[in-house]
Amino acid sequence: MDGSKTPVAAPVLILLGPPGAGKGTQARMLEEAHGLVQLSTGDLLRAAVAAGTPAGQRAKAVMEAGDLVGDDIVIAILRDRLGEADCAQGVILDGFPRTTVQAQALDALLAATGQRINAAISLEVEDAAMVERISGRFTCGGCGEGYHDSFKPTAKPGVCDTCGGTEMKRRADDTAETVAQRLEAYHAQTAPLITYYQGKGALTRVPAMGAIDQIAAELNAVVSQVTT
Repeated sequence: MDGSKTPVAAPVLILLGPPGAGKGTQARMLEEAHGLVQLSTGDLLRAAVAAGTPAGQRAKAVMEAGDLVGDDIVIAILRDRLGEADCAQGVILDGFPRTTVQAQALDALLAATGQRINAAISLEVEDAAMVERISGRFTCGGCGEGYHDSFKPTAKPGVCDTCGGTEMKRRADDTAETVAQRLEAYHAQTAPLITYYQGKGALTRVPAMGAIDQIAAELNAVVSQVTT
């Protein structure tokens, strides 16, 4: 025996949670704390199209035709991305998988490289709070500073604290009705995923209604446990 150690496969984590649960914020904090790479479906598609990869070219043709990009193309793009050097320390998937079929395809992809889902972390939140959190958001049209009707209003109504601008913008899909519909769709798609990963012993539930730093501390504990 030469005393060499078998290389440890790069960990793969999934963040589950409805719109407004804070997945993006927490993923960025986990990136910094653990050297992981956040991978979101939208970013992956845009990067692959811009790079002109074979899978990216297929995705571009589908999108230009006004169709949804199929799971096979997304998996191909993800396979290419996971093979890049910066993913060697591990990744956090944000927004994928969304269905059990996608989860099974992801399992097959990871199995081919000796990897697996180390943890599927579900950010547990209350729907009513998510409607309030998202529908109250607005930004300054001048500098992009973000505000909220209840949690972070401007000091002077209608005037940006940062640049003094008076043009405030709200996303068209951030109305209470639209957010409620997005939450309903999320639960319809994700409930089977929670059951799927729970059955594999990979699911961890993290309460996500508290302060950002408190949630981050709990997530750090989970990630430290599954990546060491």
